[in-house]
Amino acid sequence: MDSLINSLVTQVKSGNREAFEGLVEIYKDKIYRLCYRMVGDRHEAEDLAQEAFVRAFVNIDKYSGSYKFSTWLYRIATNLCIDRLRKRKPDYSMDAEIPGTEGATLYSQVADADPLPEDEVEEKEKRDQLQQEIMKLPEKYRTAILLKYIEDMSLEEISSVMDLPVPTVKTRIHRGREALKKAYKKVAKSR
Repeated sequence: MDSLINSLVTQVKSGNREAFEGLVEIYKDKIYRLCYRMVGDRHEAEDLAQEAFVRAFVNIDKYSGSYKFSTWLYRIATNLCIDRLRKRKPDYSMDAEIPGTEGATLYSQVADADPLPEDEVEEKEKRDQLQQEIMKLPEKYRTAILLKYIEDMSLEEISSVMDLPVPTVKTRIHRGREALKKAYKKVAKSR
């Protein structure tokens, strides 16, 4: 797969615009999911994913190849999401329901083949609560948690995407997990 991606990048750098379509096809779903999980809105996530690909195309000559193309692309998308989150007006409540979560959320696939309806409802409530708690995390912790546990990136890849040293990434992941544990304990006590 890496050789295919490197070949497509080389073709794009040589002026072959159609090769970039191949890169978009490979990464479009992953970039959209990352953007959606960071901003919590489907339409905004679509816009951000599209903008990430436009920026990658325009700046393809700046890609050095010293790290994976996916890491470079994730960094572009992550930075765009962070910028968008910073520009949002603080006219919303952190306790408000996250728009667009009536369907699938972070963990939309259930391991059991035929779960009981009560179990499905309970699982959905847990996923919704987890998504809400993740959205409440400060952006630096949320980004690290999403890249580690949702996008399944290594610490080194996250370090490249976030432009931080690996120990700082480890700290942010740890603090994000601790904040989620604390929030879950509060929710459990209130039930």
